[in-house]
Order: sequence, then structure tokens, then C-alpha cells
Amino acid sequence: VVTKVGTDPVIPSDFVLGQNYPNPFNPTTLISYSLPKEAPVTFEVYNMLGVKVRTLLAGETRSAGTYTVSWDGKNDAGVSMPSGVYLYRVLAGSYLASKKMTLLK
Repeated sequence: VVTKVGTDPVIPSDFVLGQNYPNPFNPTTLISYSLPKEAPVTFEVYNMLGVKVRTLLAGETRSAGTYTVSWDGKNDAGVSMPSGVYLYRVLAGSYLASKKMTLLK
């Protein structure tokens, strides 16, 4: 689920990938990101072996603004992932960033 945060017309000046909240989490977590201009956004979750477990956004164009993505701790097949550290990665235009998050059950 992706939601635009607030109705404030302020446009971010830089790409920003926030730390997920809560962290550690169970069963869901929220991750915010900001775009200074319209861009196609791909948002993915990987395990510590570098295997992609979930695609949250797949090249969907978003206008400038701040957004929040939710991850429910499940893979693309809907299977709950085990406790552990996961990486989330956003690719928005030429911007690429990743951070760690911890799923505790």
C-alpha cells in the first residue's frame, strides 16, 4: 500500500529514503521516501543473501512529494518470512538507496 503523506504542497529538495518504523517490526512496517521530481519508482525487499523476496512497487511513476510504503513481512507469494534482517531498496530515476530492517516474530 502506497499513500501520499499529507496535503502540504512543499516539494522535497532531495531524494530521501527514510528508516522503516517500527524497527524491529512485527507484523508490518512503514517506510517513507521523498521525491523532488516525478520519477518511476521501484521498491524491493531482499534477504541478507541478496535474494529478492518482495516487490512493493515496480516502476510506477510518482509525482514529486513524500510517500509511505508498507511491508507486511510476506514474500511475493504471500508466505510470511522468517525473523531476520532484510534490506529494502528504492530506485527512483537515477537515485538508488537501501537500508536494513529487522523482522522479529
